[in-house]
Amino acid sequence: MENLLVAKNITKNFGEFRALNNITIEVPKGSVFGLLGPNGAGKTTLLRIINQIMMPDSGQVILDGKPLHPDDIRHIGYLPEERGLYKSMKVGEQCMYLAQLKGLSKTEAKERLIYWFKRLQIDGWWNKKVQELSKGMAQKIQFVVTVLHQPKLLIFDEPFSGFDPINANLIKDEILRLRDEGATIIFSTHRMESVEEMCDHIALIHKSNKILDGKLIDIKRAYKSNTFEVGLMATHTENVKSILSEKFEVSPTSFKSINNELQYKIKISENDSVNDLVNFLTSLGQLTHFVEVIPSANDIFIETVKNN
Repeated sequence: MENLLVAKNITKNFGEFRALNNITIEVPKGSVFGLLGPNGAGKTTLLRIINQIMMPDSGQVILDGKPLHPDDIRHIGYLPEERGLYKSMKVGEQCMYLAQLKGLSKTEAKERLIYWFKRLQIDGWWNKKVQELSKGMAQKIQFVVTVLHQPKLLIFDEPFSGFDPINANLIKDEILRLRDEGATIIFSTHRMESVEEMCDHIALIHKSNKILDGKLIDIKRAYKSNTFEVGLMATHTENVKSILSEKFEVSPTSFKSINNELQYKIKISENDSVNDLVNFLTSLGQLTHFVEVIPSANDIFIETVKNN
């Protein structure tokens, strides 16, 4: 898959502190790329370098096959974690001003703002002052001015901050729609459930170093452990666990069920197949529940950071 953006061997120091240590990420066109990491890992520094807010000490950013140029700012939409609207300005006036800074004509800006205001159900806010808006309402305005000039690269740093679940879902759907229409998106968040729902690729930064990257589905495959959650209705329940433990690694678990079955988490070895496990379980009773335990993005995040 062709990359829209490559940040290659990026290093950034602030005095004696190294914020980024030889970081490389590749963001495929038309994807949602999750940039993850604990607080202070270096994510925001990298995003600011991509936006040319600051320069790296070494390394290079390539956008659409060419070294990043100051004029490329018109191809990027950036929603920073620190919000920055002029509180005393009216919403419509401010959006028109910011849209024209992005190169839109007054007429074009007005047409696109009307479209987005209706789409996000904020068309009655045009003459409100920003200081009258709630945090979530102001966040919608910032989202609009980020995407208004239809950039090829969109960067969202904690885009759901301040939103209730309904509006967070609305913005999530809009981000995915923009991706489907051809935009490439870098998405930085601590909400791992959003990573699960939205991201095609991820990179994990910890203590200024990249410690994991790749397709999310491939990373999940690499981290799975051949473990299964099992529900079993057995006649002689007292011996089941000891019989299973002779062949497999067995631990207790709990899940919601309408049955009164035995509930186990069972890990099989590389020498055993899933069919071996199923056949063994059915020889002991009726199998009522059988689900492979797939690591979540949150599980992978925690395990990888702890191991590093």
